[in-house]
Amino acid sequence: MAVTIKSHKEIELMRKAGEILAATHEELKKAIHPGISTLDIDKLGERIIRAHGCLPSFKNYNGYPASICISVNDEVVHGIPSRHRILKEGDIVSLDAGVIYKGYHSDAARTWAVGKVSPEAQKLMDVTRQSFFEGIRFAKAGNHLNDISAAIQSFAESFGYGVVRDLVGHGIGTHLHEDPEVPNFAMKRKGILLRPGMTLAVEPMINMGGSDVLWMDDDWTVVTVDHSLSSHYENTILITEGEPEILSLSAADRESGA
Repeated sequence: MAVTIKSHKEIELMRKAGEILAATHEELKKAIHPGISTLDIDKLGERIIRAHGCLPSFKNYNGYPASICISVNDEVVHGIPSRHRILKEGDIVSLDAGVIYKGYHSDAARTWAVGKVSPEAQKLMDVTRQSFFEGIRFAKAGNHLNDISAAIQSFAESFGYGVVRDLVGHGIGTHLHEDPEVPNFAMKRKGILLRPGMTLAVEPMINMGGSDVLWMDDDWTVVTVDHSLSSHYENTILITEGEPEILSLSAADRESGA
């Protein structure tokens, strides 16, 4: 396993990529309302990313046809935008996006309410977001990767939720997906020792029901087997000498509390 340690210059480029991605998510959040199509969201996201002088990481990545992965309700990840998929009141929608800035990637996901959602749906989204922050409390030099993974699982499962096993987070840098894999569940091994300069995409994917998922016929969209709601929250983080730095978090999201 070759886990890259980023230089000061590389970290600055990734920091800028993260700022642009955070701003993109904030703009997309404002656009979500009942009646909008997932294709319109995707087009807006691509326009914003390119307007910042970046490229969308996901466009044509391994054949993925869009810039923003848009997953609704029981869709976990990798939903393909469509002009026929219209968001409606009470839906929850996960937006997973990436940008490339001067050759460096940032990756982040958010799940938002469409209009007014049920208390149960809101709780799932809140717990998923918080599970990320519970995990990165352990994202410190000298700890092991499994410390992050186990904390995410423990928190999410304490609410009776299912933690997806078939998809995991990852290292990130000049490539969208780098070593190491970052599971959201405890492993049998400690995993790598965390070192300053490592950059990771930590991304809890949490289901209201069971943890099992399956791939749809489009070979991209992942859904919950039991059709329960699923929520996704992700940021690109930097391991430092002290507390981890979240590279893809906007000031507004930061102020909403961890």
